[in-house]
Amino acid sequence: MTIDMRRLMVPAALIVLLGVAPPSSAQTEIQNDFKYNSGQDVQPVFEGWSKSADGGFLMHFGYLNRNWAEQLYVPVGPDNSVEPGGPDRGQPTFFYTRTNRNLFTVAVPKDFGKKEVVWTIVANGKTQRAYGWLQPEWEIDPAGGASLGGQQNDEARRNKAPTITVANVAPIAVGATATLTATVTDDGLPKPTPEKKAAVGQETPAILQGGVDAPVNVPSVAAPPRGQGPRIQGPSVIWSVWRGPAAAVFEPGTSVVKDGSAQTSAVFSKPGDYVLRARATDRLLTTDREVKVTVTAAR
Repeated sequence: MTIDMRRLMVPAALIVLLGVAPPSSAQTEIQNDFKYNSGQDVQPVFEGWSKSADGGFLMHFGYLNRNWAEQLYVPVGPDNSVEPGGPDRGQPTFFYTRTNRNLFTVAVPKDFGKKEVVWTIVANGKTQRAYGWLQPEWEIDPAGGASLGGQQNDEARRNKAPTITVANVAPIAVGATATLTATVTDDGLPKPTPEKKAAVGQETPAILQGGVDAPVNVPSVAAPPRGQGPRIQGPSVIWSVWRGPAAAVFEPGTSVVKDGSAQTSAVFSKPGDYVLRARATDRLLTTDREVKVTVTAAR
């Protein structure tokens, strides 16, 4: 919420309490809270910190791309920088739509003290920053925090993150199909759980119809988040573009690990140098690996 919005909404709330209609400007502010396909910015997000094995600390970051359709490429530099020690601290340069959490960490020394890690992103002409510092309440506890999906049971505490290695990928032309192979090992935890059946009457979600006409730049149907689909039991691998000029089409988006291996195909629409990320997950814990891919112009 911007300062201007706070200044606008407080007087409006007081007017409502007094039984007087709010001014038209306040009504316009509320009514125009639209979802936009494109043209919006990217908000980097500091998600907390954790302790590292060497006695230092890890700052955890994600982002919110406020667009519902536009995916953005912001190269490392003045428009995509992490300081201190940057501008390149391993952050993404390709930004998928909407919320993308816990994507990368920035290591800081044990004597970091009250200093800050600042991630700056300039997208669609707007500058946004995330500030990370060692606020005690923001520590992420691996023994029972977000890394366990909120689960506190003994199985979750004994669970270890899967390991993953990714095979090198030969240069590929635009429009051709690249094969991505990941080798994954896992401890078998958490154990598979039975699917929950929908309550009677909830098998088919309700569909809202009617209403006022939407503005032109509003998505009529939001695309499902990457990696979502039928529930997968056991380890799987999700691929994404970490750095590169455009998105790639991954099929399947989430590949199931069978006999220690998972394969996915990728097709690129633009030439350039890419870094793809493979995320192995056992449904609670994840491990990431990247692989470079050179995409040449179509022959």
